[in-house]
Amino acid sequence: MDARSFLTGPFPRSEALIAATRDLDRGRATVEEVEALRRRTEREVVALEERLGLAPRTGGYLLWQDLFRPIAERWGGFSVGPLTRWFETNTFFRQPVLSHPPERVPGALLPTLPAAHGAVLAQEAKVILPGPYTLAGLLDNRSGETNEALIHRLGRLFAEELTELRGAGYATFQFSEPLLPVRPPHAAASESVVAAYRAIGQAAEGSTTVLWTYFADATPVFPLLQRLPVSVVGVDLAETDPLHLPVPSHPLGLGLGCLDARTTLSEDPHQIADIARGAASRLKPSSIWLGPGGPLDLLPWGPAARKLEVLPAARASLAKRRVP
Repeated sequence: MDARSFLTGPFPRSEALIAATRDLDRGRATVEEVEALRRRTEREVVALEERLGLAPRTGGYLLWQDLFRPIAERWGGFSVGPLTRWFETNTFFRQPVLSHPPERVPGALLPTLPAAHGAVLAQEAKVILPGPYTLAGLLDNRSGETNEALIHRLGRLFAEELTELRGAGYATFQFSEPLLPVRPPHAAASESVVAAYRAIGQAAEGSTTVLWTYFADATPVFPLLQRLPVSVVGVDLAETDPLHLPVPSHPLGLGLGCLDARTTLSEDPHQIADIARGAASRLKPSSIWLGPGGPLDLLPWGPAARKLEVLPAARASLAKRRVP
């Protein structure tokens, strides 16, 4: 079986970009100098993606300080809150604070995407957004809305966002949902997730939609994931054994997070191919997508780039032997 591969989250900033950002904070660099370096670094990430055959491309999302920041800064109802630990990692995000029901601001997110800066064409790019369940579960909700109502509302707002972004040429959308396996929803919360993705699915009809999970075993929540109208469901192989996943009741693209973002050690491409081949034989997915299990910005630039180097060999190894 042929497989595709792509980045599933932000790429780490280079040492030069990190140093320049610190210099900006200390008054030793200008905004213009840092922005020029960021754009050059973004083009380097795109060149790396092109060389390794990763598609659709992302440009590394170097403008996004964390998964939620552009929404917290640009949508109505939000403000940027305190530094908060990002799951069980040594990295942090600014927790969004929601003071009243959220309101999408048309055109607000488009300038934050790599294609807006010429790094990659929109039709060749992937938009990465927080999933409505993860965003609702990790923000500080002072709006008065219940969590279930908020999940549903965020789904409708993301549907509106997809409609706008499709008009700008984008055709592939990823929703990052680490909270789904870490804290699986039950009862009413599950139904609100289904309703949120139903709205997203209607807006994305004809596009490719990816739901990517990580940081915990997706097996318990997989029956819910099968109900969601998305093209691809991704699982983190550092946490999930794909041979334990329930067989889907309908064809579904399978994403395999085959690169462990929490270690600098590189993976064996032939072992990746064997795992993908076994999962494909059992689950009969409509497509296979390989990528990092979680965001590679947990690692420095060098080790992250080296881990990506195994993906072309993994794809080639997988293609040599067909899945029966």
